[in-house]
Amino acid sequence: MSNNNEVVVRENKKGVYVRDISIGNHVVVADEPSEVGGNDLGPSPYELLLASLGTCTSITTRMYANYKKIPLDNIIVKLKHEKVHADDCKNCENDNAKIDRISLSLTLEGNLSQEQRDKLLEIANKCPVHRTLTSSVQIISKLD
Repeated sequence: MSNNNEVVVRENKKGVYVRDISIGNHVVVADEPSEVGGNDLGPSPYELLLASLGTCTSITTRMYANYKKIPLDNIIVKLKHEKVHADDCKNCENDNAKIDRISLSLTLEGNLSQEQRDKLLEIANKCPVHRTLTSSVQIISKLD
């Protein structure tokens, strides 16, 4: 990543899990919920992941609707993350293995035909973050 799109995460000492996330000119606070020892001063890492997917889904859908002049008045994206039992997991190490499942519910408001709604759902599922999450991802970690 170049410096102009680099994300930097730092402890901020306001709690054991509280982090300041610097994204360009923006600072976002993240934390863990109180039930796992955090102070709940910001969204958890999984909530931030869902927010990224929901935001990308909404923006991608809006861009397409505007380009095609589809009368879309509003978009609402609701997401939920859960760990579910992996019944048919080929590569699971044990019988109690879990997989990540993200449920995404898309509400499209406006005078839309069923064909337009179906196309917008298709486009929503092609947003760049969705594609990243459903593809093979390499994370290369190193010490500075």
